[in-house]
Amino acid sequence: MSVKRTLLWVALALFAVVAIIVVTTSWYTVDESEQAVVITFGQADETIQDSGLHFKLPWPVQAVEILSKETYSLQFGYKQNPDGTVEAFDKETKMITGDENIVLTDLVVQWRIVDPKKYLFSSQEPRAILHNATSSAIRSIIGSSTIDEALTDGKADIEAETRELLVSLIDKYDIGIGVVGVKLQDVEVPNQEVRAAFTDVTDARETKNTKINEAEKYENQRVSEAVGEAAAILSKAEGEKASRIEQATGEVALFNQLYEEYRLNKDITRERLVLETLEAVLPNAQIYIMNDDGSGTMKYLPIQPMQTTPPSTEEKKEGSKSE
Repeated sequence: MSVKRTLLWVALALFAVVAIIVVTTSWYTVDESEQAVVITFGQADETIQDSGLHFKLPWPVQAVEILSKETYSLQFGYKQNPDGTVEAFDKETKMITGDENIVLTDLVVQWRIVDPKKYLFSSQEPRAILHNATSSAIRSIIGSSTIDEALTDGKADIEAETRELLVSLIDKYDIGIGVVGVKLQDVEVPNQEVRAAFTDVTDARETKNTKINEAEKYENQRVSEAVGEAAAILSKAEGEKASRIEQATGEVALFNQLYEEYRLNKDITRERLVLETLEAVLPNAQIYIMNDDGSGTMKYLPIQPMQTTPPSTEEKKEGSKSE
């Protein structure tokens, strides 16, 4: 009876262990920043991108590998320690340019896992492959560039070409990695004197670009002012043109009116024009209309309103002069 009881307890214990394994390995959770691969008997079966609670067959039938969706950084040529210090690897970053000069090139590659199955099972060390591909790409691009381009204004082109070449290599290797970006951290020469010389060249080019930008800004400002002044002059000229046209039109209408009156009453209109002209030329003169009726008496009629007071001596003199 003791043996049977022992076997019963062993069976119950085994059953409990199996039950615990089934319960604890039949479910898993995926965070929003994570992705998972379900592995059935050692073979990738399904990729899970949705976050939340998921169920699977218990171990050892199925297992789950949880991978992050975040963007990783590959530091090439240096290593930043947790305490903030930077450790450089000059042997790794020493490269030869197209004009046979030596430069030290550090860069950072931003990458992420785009295919979890391939990342887990297409290669044993996908990160090492990415590191080697980065070394190959940057050395190829630096080898086709001049030292002047690498140290001064050609860095942006080197970054773009390195990223393009690295993306093509990673796609060819098909290891489930996607390259997000490539950023050159530092490009310098080993010799301190040469480094200082290229720094001076870089500063001179920046000063040159600054002066060119300032000159272009001044040119644009002066051109804008000239355009504004020209527009103001044209606007003023158009206004004067319209004013003179209106004035000429009015004078023509007045002349036509006078001509019509002259055509109907030539003598009267002629005398009227003479009198109006005299009033305009001699505004303070006394103007009279005189008529001799043949009896020896001269009759005259003043044009101005009759004065209530007798004219002064000066007015008489002016009147006699006008006669």
